[in-house]
Amino acid sequence: MVKARSRTARVGVPAAAPIVITVLAALAAAGCGSGAGAAPKITTTARAGVAPTPPAKGAYFGAYAPPEDAARPKSASASPSKSPDGSKSPSEGPSESPSESPSKSPSGSPSAKPTGKDAGKPGMEPVAAFESGLGRQLDIVQSYGGWKSPFPSDLDGSVLASSRYLLLTWGGADTKEIVQGEHDELIRARARAIKATGKPIFLRWSRDMDTKSSQKRVHSAADFIAAWKHLRAVFKQERVDNVAWVWCPSARGFGSGNAGSFYPGDDEVDWICADAQPGGDYDYRDLSEALKLFVQWARGRAKPIMIAEFGVPKAYGERRAEWLRAAAKTLQDPQVKAVVYFDSDEQADDARDRRRAFAVTGDKRAISALREIATTPYFNPRNLPVTSD
Repeated sequence: MVKARSRTARVGVPAAAPIVITVLAALAAAGCGSGAGAAPKITTTARAGVAPTPPAKGAYFGAYAPPEDAARPKSASASPSKSPDGSKSPSEGPSESPSESPSKSPSGSPSAKPTGKDAGKPGMEPVAAFESGLGRQLDIVQSYGGWKSPFPSDLDGSVLASSRYLLLTWGGADTKEIVQGEHDELIRARARAIKATGKPIFLRWSRDMDTKSSQKRVHSAADFIAAWKHLRAVFKQERVDNVAWVWCPSARGFGSGNAGSFYPGDDEVDWICADAQPGGDYDYRDLSEALKLFVQWARGRAKPIMIAEFGVPKAYGERRAEWLRAAAKTLQDPQVKAVVYFDSDEQADDARDRRRAFAVTGDKRAISALREIATTPYFNPRNLPVTSD
């Protein structure tokens, strides 16, 4: 299991035939204390060879690399949606307010000079720049879109045209309206658009559904589960086989809330996931501590784990590299099959808010430590080429 460390300093109050993938009974890698127990047999409803399935060994490594205009801290007056620790969620267009107009496709470029053959493709310049510092191509590229945002965006299309997996984080809508069929036309159109790509896609719908900021549209755990099942039913009607369904509450919701009550069931979920940033109300907090209760809950589920948003705050300064190396040990868990770094400062209130800023650009030590993770064989299960420093 994931072991919590004692260095925490808190400063605030707070539709296909199923396949079965057997994971070898093994202990977690060194650094996880007494070691995790054997991972459970992992099952998924996803169709092998069509939808994304877990690697037999190790874990995919991915990232969210935002366009330059989204990566900057937002002003407090913008009133964006909030995460359970009070931090802002990444831009999702109209996901929290379905009546708004669709958001635009990602654009812009990062400060680092990108390299690689995909740098010139639509939306890929930030990804190529991130990969240049990482020393290898990503397994997974995360994309955010609002409930009414068009699909595929420029970035989506470019990722799907490459050998990378797309992790599509799709915003939610009012769950009761979904169950009543008021959004069936939109859902059906999305299902058809995803099917038309012919590429394997991770679909992370209505993440952090357990948080207070989502309550107005989610209503209750029962309403969320009913809406989730309704979406899956429509996708099944459209014979969409190339999607792996990723259920993703907040990691904090397993301690301060009842995140597990939002789980639709093993026959409705392919990957269980958590967003696990340390939290803005801590001076220093290891990833093991942020994940501990979620992983304990996940041990009872026969599903692969994805950590879809993890990042080390700039406030940790010279300890960022130390944090990342400890995180690497925590994540080498036999049930963890995908990790996705959140390389953005957009959750920060302003430029002085370093507790919610996670981009590693310009931090040589942090980049080096993140590179160590990404190029470790455990996190490179497809054995992708690694470039020299």
